[in-house]
Amino acid sequence: MLRYKHVVRMLQRRSYSVNQAGSGSGPGNDGDEDKHPIRRTLRLLGNDMRKVKEFFVPKEAVPEDSKDTIPTQSKFKFSGERDRDYTLPDDFQTHCDVLVIGGGGLGSSVAYWLKEKARDGLNVVVVEKDETFAKSATRVSVGGLCQQFSLPENIQMSLFAAEFLRNSKQNFGTEVPIQFTPHGHLLLCKDEDAEALMRSSQLQNELGARNELLTAERLAIRFPWLNTEGIALGCHGLELEGWFNPLALLSNFRRSAAKNGAHFVNGEVVGFDFRAQSDMSVVAGSNEGSYNGLDKAVIRFADGTRRTCKFALCVIAAGADSGSVARIAQIGVGPGMLQVPLPIDKRKRYLFAINTQAENAPGMGMPLTVDPSGTFIRRDGLGGNFICGHNSQDDSDSSAVDPQYFEEHIRPKLADRVPALGDSKVVDSWAGFYEHNVYDENGIVGAHPYFHNLYVATGFSGHGIQQSIAAGRAISELIIDGQFRTIDLSRLTFDRLIVERPIYEESQVLS
Repeated sequence: MLRYKHVVRMLQRRSYSVNQAGSGSGPGNDGDEDKHPIRRTLRLLGNDMRKVKEFFVPKEAVPEDSKDTIPTQSKFKFSGERDRDYTLPDDFQTHCDVLVIGGGGLGSSVAYWLKEKARDGLNVVVVEKDETFAKSATRVSVGGLCQQFSLPENIQMSLFAAEFLRNSKQNFGTEVPIQFTPHGHLLLCKDEDAEALMRSSQLQNELGARNELLTAERLAIRFPWLNTEGIALGCHGLELEGWFNPLALLSNFRRSAAKNGAHFVNGEVVGFDFRAQSDMSVVAGSNEGSYNGLDKAVIRFADGTRRTCKFALCVIAAGADSGSVARIAQIGVGPGMLQVPLPIDKRKRYLFAINTQAENAPGMGMPLTVDPSGTFIRRDGLGGNFICGHNSQDDSDSSAVDPQYFEEHIRPKLADRVPALGDSKVVDSWAGFYEHNVYDENGIVGAHPYFHNLYVATGFSGHGIQQSIAAGRAISELIIDGQFRTIDLSRLTFDRLIVERPIYEESQVLS
């Protein structure tokens, strides 16, 4: 294993400049000018003078009618971000302190927390290949927030998310509301899973969640629209559970991070440059003790041009593409411990907006309900509108909706579990991909055991958006503080893949 060094020492040793117009650094010099103490001091003084000028010279007012609304499934527009072309030489960051690969929920959360903590102390660049998020997990998220997990780490992360979202106005302001709906979750199980559900409920309540176990008889009384045939037990969340607008959360992460100076780049990381480092010692797991570290990322833009960005630290948070990004970094195809891959595949999720005018349909207090088959449903505002879906085993690259999927896989389950919805009309549909951890279906959060400057945040297997808040903060703590502080996620690091210690989640919670 590598002998880790504190990030502060590493950043001091490898001084990276913010490549702005007039800074003097560029693609050809790799920031050599910043190594000279006098030149570095003059550059810092120049930055301070620019800030003083910005303070006294008012910026142009933004018209009221230009403010963005809440993003929808079909259109993304993130207010607060810089409107610029990242292919311009004087704007593209050729050097940065932290490069985040992936600008979805997890990647944007990492950027948000880093800039909240460090502000101008870290230059953060986020690379996202598709800023329409047409195939991302965020687009097909049902927005669930739930503590009904069997692992303490997952429970604690969702409790942290609930507290964060409760204070969303203080954290983000009011421009893009989170739209939290506090009607809880209802997880249903059959006889063979009843004991596990009871154990999980006890642990959840011990850690601060609040839910109740209901027998089939009590379920029928509490929720008269529910068919309890074949159901042995249900767990109903009473507090801190419900659903929210996942695109609003993503928008707020990006807006806040950009406001604090993060750079969002519309491009794709297609390669890495490596650099031999003689000062790094490798005890085992590599060839002859040599060490080649990650040094630069090769970014391809929409017009086909390529640029490199030199970084001190890198975070892989690319959702369903995390496994392929890791392979570019030789993870899974290299020697020694690099033989162990990042075990992330893509899985397809279908969502359908349906409507019914049946008199016995579920009312406003309906919780987000998860059937033992994996089919889920929740209300969507008023007027008999609902959103339902299912996680499929389809791992194709197409995000098109199979027109027969609803009729074959979802309508029969809905008609069986909620009879009033059996004749519902499909009014909209969409599909996308979420990352699936084929090793143990749990998140991988933390430092990579070989590369001293690489972190991973991915693999939450269908409940990533609600865990993104805590996972992003955890990565920021590792980078800035050198350790987990808020929640100990040591069991979720990449190391468990090396020592073959999987940790399994018994719940069907999704987000």
